[in-house]
Amino acid sequence: MIPLAQRTTRIDSSGIRKVFALAADLKNPVNLSIGQPHFDIPGEIKEAAIEAIRTGKNTYTQTAGLTELREKIKQLYWNKGLNMEGDVMVTSGVSGGILLTFLAILDEGDEIIIPDPYFVMYKHLCNFIHAKPVYVDTYPDFQLDPEKIARLVTPRTKAILINSPCNPTGQVYPAETLQAVAAVADKHGLLIITDEIYESFLYEGEHHSPAEYYPYCMILSGFSKSSAMTGWRLGYAYGPREIIAAMINIQMYSFVCAPSFAQYAGLAALDYDMSAHRAEYRQKRDRIYQGLKPFYNVVKPSGAFYIFPEAPGGDGEAFVKRAIQNNLLIVPGNSFSERNTHFRISYAASDETIDKGIEILKKMAGD
Repeated sequence: MIPLAQRTTRIDSSGIRKVFALAADLKNPVNLSIGQPHFDIPGEIKEAAIEAIRTGKNTYTQTAGLTELREKIKQLYWNKGLNMEGDVMVTSGVSGGILLTFLAILDEGDEIIIPDPYFVMYKHLCNFIHAKPVYVDTYPDFQLDPEKIARLVTPRTKAILINSPCNPTGQVYPAETLQAVAAVADKHGLLIITDEIYESFLYEGEHHSPAEYYPYCMILSGFSKSSAMTGWRLGYAYGPREIIAAMINIQMYSFVCAPSFAQYAGLAALDYDMSAHRAEYRQKRDRIYQGLKPFYNVVKPSGAFYIFPEAPGGDGEAFVKRAIQNNLLIVPGNSFSERNTHFRISYAASDETIDKGIEILKKMAGD
């Protein structure tokens, strides 16, 4: 047998998958681990996909995606006042957009500044392509300090990555913070990669993008969270033309194109009103926060559908193993961080499941 490529050793198994492995023998566990909406894809979006399939729209699309979908996405941002001098491409989920962006801008040894805690994929994709993730610590309130970011910039720095609302903390960065980060990027000529997949799940105030203050941004977003289209793998990237052009070339020889039926469904999804789901998830956020606040050191999230409490005793992995013994599935914080002090809860679940999880966590806090 031939040895595996060296790059495979730089990707660790997902912490969520490890939880599933430990919990394999549980029956009807209380599952607060998965980061996907608990509602189904809305009917009108399903019908758009079915109509595309039935009418033979099942072939490859252009590598960059359907022209009408790309133009509609661009118009969406123009309507928000973000008329960037850039281009749009359709990707195989935001995950595909992250990989393509990294491949387009990062060479071996190049650095990218990433807030810690972070979405698990950022770290491992950097390591996979021999780039260097440089972490800016955001504990204990999970807010960005632009001065910390400025101190981390070196001649090898290529980009700053922003995720707001954030997975796993649920935190949202205010306008003044993003403006200050944009000033750092502008001073050093850096790209800002802004992962905005949870923009629809915002519970206070307005969503702000660093692209409001700095044109050299790559906006990544998609349909997996807002429209529950997780399995349909549909995302998009909107950014500088020369980077998008390079990403399209890479996609040509990798993903080829995003799924065609999902792209036609995306046209309908862009018109879908998320307000009812947003209100429901705001209530779920309040439910989990109020339930845990008396027992745990926890920061109230303002967006997404995650909360990131500190583990009693300061060992998130050990705490998660105890939770599994109590029939509760949560994820250790070290899946998303260089620290092992917290754990992630996804409250994208029924109220009944959330209440069961709260009761188990109350009991564990007193053990």
